[in-house]
Amino acid sequence: MPLVTIEKQNSVAILRLNNGTPNAIGPPMLEALETALNTGNDPWAGLVLAGNTKFFSMGFDLPHLLKLDRSAMADFFDRFNAICIRLLTLPIPTACAIAGHAVAGGFILALTCDFRICGDGRQKVGLNEVPLGVPVPYLADLMFRQIAGDRTATAMGYAGTLIDVAQAHQKGIVDSTHPTETVETAAVQAIRTLADLPASALAATKAHRVGAIAEQYARQRREKNEAFLDCWFNPDTQALLEAAARKF
Repeated sequence: MPLVTIEKQNSVAILRLNNGTPNAIGPPMLEALETALNTGNDPWAGLVLAGNTKFFSMGFDLPHLLKLDRSAMADFFDRFNAICIRLLTLPIPTACAIAGHAVAGGFILALTCDFRICGDGRQKVGLNEVPLGVPVPYLADLMFRQIAGDRTATAMGYAGTLIDVAQAHQKGIVDSTHPTETVETAAVQAIRTLADLPASALAATKAHRVGAIAEQYARQRREKNEAFLDCWFNPDTQALLEAAARKF
């Protein structure tokens, strides 16, 4: 079974993460996402990212990534951010259907979408990097501050807070909540409605929002990504990450 599958509902594509229950993100997942985004044979008018009802994604595949040396980890991290930029700047409306938890790298993928449509259960979302000894990635920080506002992003990012979807909805991080079994239907319907609008006008309007983030990330990508890697390979951080990896 491919790690990312593509399902079409009329003009809307559903890209489903399919890497077991945790939907952990490692090099094979990045390759699968790149392949899915490169299909291009049947242009999409809209896109929905989805996972499963336990996890949209619990984030980076720590058991695998902790085996990488700095060069290989740098390549992975750069490719992950490149995919996030690509998702962020797609000139079509996008939504993340969050039926399960979306944590760390999984939440970063959700932030690349125009909208986040969630189940109304006990799902948690957030960026828990700092307690594990690594900074919130620079691109993720830029996206999160635009969506959540500076004070919410600061409070949650510094502390590594995970919140439930009801709180996330109140803070404007999540756009709507629905019974878990209808989350994907709601996300597809929302995107299909937008996909019926004049495409060039919508794409240009979206570019107003996402262009500044892409440009700012590009200017500081090397410096900020090196700072992330410095923290990642700190011995104290490695011990924290090893402990977290045992939960996978």
